[in-house]
Amino acid sequence: MLYSVILPTYNERENLPIIYYLIDKVFNEAKLSYEVVIVDDSSPDNTLEVAQAIQKSYGDKHVQIVSRKGKLGLGTAYIAGLKAAKGDRIVLMDADLSHHPKFIPQMVQLMDETKVEIVTGTRYALGGGVYGWDMKRKLTSKGANFLADFLLNPGVSDLTGSFRLYERKVLEQVLPQIQCKGYAFQMEIIVRSKKAGFKVNEVPITFVDRIYGESKLGTREIIMYIQGLIQLFFTT
Repeated sequence: MLYSVILPTYNERENLPIIYYLIDKVFNEAKLSYEVVIVDDSSPDNTLEVAQAIQKSYGDKHVQIVSRKGKLGLGTAYIAGLKAAKGDRIVLMDADLSHHPKFIPQMVQLMDETKVEIVTGTRYALGGGVYGWDMKRKLTSKGANFLADFLLNPGVSDLTGSFRLYERKVLEQVLPQIQCKGYAFQMEIIVRSKKAGFKVNEVPITFVDRIYGESKLGTREIIMYIQGLIQLFFTT
């Protein structure tokens, strides 16, 4: 079975070599076949050139690159990555080192044992956690998850998380229905997947704030999240 890891990037030149090294190490140790699909939105810091160097070192078998003209959004980056991906199962994760690939084998094991179609990493279950955030960021994340749980009742403890393992058929069926942009994309895909009858399970993960680069989360993203939450409340 082939696993495709989709990594959207924007100004991640420092993080990309490290996260790729960790992905390669984890998959080789777990004896799992993999490819990484890097989706770069014309990063001005030359992330694309770093991706091309990684591809040259590891080969086309393990590294695919999708280069897009302009910053087009997280949701569309995953859609573009899925079109290029060849895997039977798809891993969605961040490229900024906040998600450690060491949790992927646990996700695979849980998916195999429980026969679910989605395994999502959670910061808010026993064994999970967040490191490197100030109190404001923690309250923002907790508040976002509380609102989502109260309004949508998704049945998962971390609806805003973005570290997940999917059976490919889930994304192929659900992605064309997605309307939210940015961070609300992660929330909508779980809600619509469960509505379609797909089953979800959770693995506790440790989320670590980025070391290099700047966070993409700002006022605009928070507003878009609230808009997406309201939209889903009235349409699902």
